[in-house]
Amino acid sequence: RMSRHAQKLRDHDINPCLAETDATTKCMDENNYKKDMCTAYFLKYKNCRKFWHGIMMQRRRNGVKPDMPSADERKKILESMG
Repeated sequence: RMSRHAQKLRDHDINPCLAETDATTKCMDENNYKKDMCTAYFLKYKNCRKFWHGIMMQRRRNGVKPDMPSADERKKILESMG
């Protein structure tokens, strides 16, 4: 059984980088945990986290709730950016 924290990380509305997390884990599994084989995946994950952290901080400053946009909202934000 997953802990509450683990469940949160698996929730698309809470974790905006779930796809990147899964891709990184899969790469590590497939490459015998050799980090240098998965550099691109780590970079994508890091960029994803940085991007959504910025959005979250901006929303917090502007008093927008919740801090993290829902999965649907995030999709619209990304589409609007092209």
